[in-house]
Amino acid sequence: MLYLYFVLLIGSLSLFVAGIVEQRRHYAALHTIPTRVLVNGIRGKSSITRLCAGALRGGDLITVAKTTGTAARFIHPDATEEPVYRKFGIANVVEQIGIVRRAATYRPDALVIECMAVMPALQEVNQSKLIRSTIGVLCNVREDHLAEMGPTLDDVARSLCRSMPQDGICVTAEKERFHILQEEADARNCQLVYADPETVSDEELRGFSWFTFKENVAIALVVADLVGVERDVALQGMYDAPPDPGVLSVERYVAPDGNRLAFANVFAANDPESTLMNINQLLDLGAIRRPLNVVINCRPDRVERNGQMGEIIPDLQPDHVFVIGHPAKSAIDAIPAEWRDRAVDLGGEKRAAEEFMPALLGRMSDGSSLVAIGNIHGQGEELLEYLAELPADESDTDEAAPSPAATAVPAQASRLDPFASYPHAYEERYQASQTQEIPVVRIPARPSRQHEPHQHYAQQERYEPFEQYVEAPRQQPYESAQQTWPPYDQPHDDARRPR
Repeated sequence: MLYLYFVLLIGSLSLFVAGIVEQRRHYAALHTIPTRVLVNGIRGKSSITRLCAGALRGGDLITVAKTTGTAARFIHPDATEEPVYRKFGIANVVEQIGIVRRAATYRPDALVIECMAVMPALQEVNQSKLIRSTIGVLCNVREDHLAEMGPTLDDVARSLCRSMPQDGICVTAEKERFHILQEEADARNCQLVYADPETVSDEELRGFSWFTFKENVAIALVVADLVGVERDVALQGMYDAPPDPGVLSVERYVAPDGNRLAFANVFAANDPESTLMNINQLLDLGAIRRPLNVVINCRPDRVERNGQMGEIIPDLQPDHVFVIGHPAKSAIDAIPAEWRDRAVDLGGEKRAAEEFMPALLGRMSDGSSLVAIGNIHGQGEELLEYLAELPADESDTDEAAPSPAATAVPAQASRLDPFASYPHAYEERYQASQTQEIPVVRIPARPSRQHEPHQHYAQQERYEPFEQYVEAPRQQPYESAQQTWPPYDQPHDDARRPR
């Protein structure tokens, strides 16, 4: 019996020593990367990660990035990418250790990495132990993952703040709950910077060949400015960056019966607010048009989200609502009674696309649009694979006679021209959403110069004055510019400050 205790003691000591060695190796790898950007939030994390990485590459910085969204990707300094291997296909925050070690082999100037934790405790571990970011990004606070971070949106905001860097800088485009983020930032002595979407012009946004939002671009521009990359080269780097596989997209197909349809993949925006915003943008840009049809993909582990997608149907005003996946009843019951007669139940557990797609396409008229919302996994992937096998619609719809249902709406363009002018309706909708006033920090002008990759922004002018748009005084004001931030030669204080 004593022998077993001795073996247990030796095994425990061996694991303890191995853990210390692993931790020191990880911290050594982290400290070889001077700028570490951790992107957190509810919607758009993968797109912002790619935009930030592209902006820094535009400034001739050796930049490695990793996304965790629709398809996890490791992005090399030359912008090439590859899938992140996961044993048994299961995501685990521990994979960040391997990502950091692999990134450190490039001796990069910057690492931009997406937060993959949902549980609040894991978000804090991801920041304080795994990444130790020097610049944090908290893109937005939306209605998602309420079971883990909720139940209210204020609780979600405070949970996301656990990824803020201690004694660091955090960039956000969140407006409605900015005051909550400010309180949490003050508790961590973290400088909170608001990325104003109004600083991004329509002309700059039209430079993208794929759909994105002013908020995302504004965040990436602020991050680039903090590192010392000039605006013009940062924008060009973002234009050249490859989009995320789950980016908002529209494809045109010809169905087996000869009807044409425009398909919008909005699966990536799987909360109600983002879903409505994306679909409204596509309608305003003319990328899709009415008659509009909606397909909701349900998952048994996302019953609450299924219901949220059903609740927004009156705002979309579709001709048909097709429900696939399981349990379909969770979405149909959430549709208001006056719209429920438009719902078509095509769901069923593990039902192949060949079984439900003919019925779905058979109910759609020629020239109509189909929008996919909810969650991509399961039958959503089946739907995408089925549509990918259909022939592309290369016809010019402007020459075709519009259907009676579409006579009151503008004709759909054969393809979306990213350089075309934004419709006035889109601008009105965007301005209407900007109702809450937040005084804005204007980025201090710097003399035009070529960025030196080995000169870190700790030696540059600090991002001041932050007090311009905070009415209440900061609890712990920053020291004068003589203090170097962040102190890379000292361990970070991982303990949270009492609130």
